[in-house]
Amino acid sequence: MRQFVIPALLAIAASPALAGTWTEPAGCEVYVTVQSKACRVSHHYHCSADTPGDQWRVDMDQEGTFFFSRIDREGQWVESLGATRQTLDPFPADPASISALLAQGIDTADFFVTNDDGSSSRYSGFDRLTGSEMVIDGVTLLQTEIDFTEYTADGTVLGRARGREYIHPDWRTFFAGPGERDLGDGQWLPIDGSPVDFIFPGEPGFLSTQPIYDCDVLSAGLEFQRVSHEP
Repeated sequence: MRQFVIPALLAIAASPALAGTWTEPAGCEVYVTVQSKACRVSHHYHCSADTPGDQWRVDMDQEGTFFFSRIDREGQWVESLGATRQTLDPFPADPASISALLAQGIDTADFFVTNDDGSSSRYSGFDRLTGSEMVIDGVTLLQTEIDFTEYTADGTVLGRARGREYIHPDWRTFFAGPGERDLGDGQWLPIDGSPVDFIFPGEPGFLSTQPIYDCDVLSAGLEFQRVSHEP
């Protein structure tokens, strides 16, 4: 859910693409670079100034950096930075919880996020462990099923996402998987942002700014188009 739903439903303004190596903010340390399908490379990192357990992700495509997000230890979407800044509203009706997911096999969530302009959206749905383990590039992940709906503050459906994701229980973070999304028009669009390569400090490609998978396909406009509207 942390990878699939909100990024699929938000529009993000890209910065110019610059080939080379990404530099993390001062006081932060990247622990893994992930090359994914759908022409995306992401860097996952922790910052000493944040609440313990918080972590960030920055996403880049062929045009450059387009998205930052911060989650807490339970996988709640604390904030996102893109074309606008979104923050998690306090006192969610049903907080997201990685601990609950791992202990019970399912976690429901129901919460609001607010934009800088004061508008807000509600997200409601679930993550469920499928019971399957997937090994991708030597990294063992637990497969999940997700189904989430986004609403306006007055209850109008803005979009829905469903499909599969992956979770690393020790890193306490989610990775996108194959699924589909409906942007509110009743038409389901297949997407697959699954990880392909996990690159660790000292390995070739660590902190790379250039995605390498499916980029030619995306240039043809087949999937993962940016739409109007992550943490």
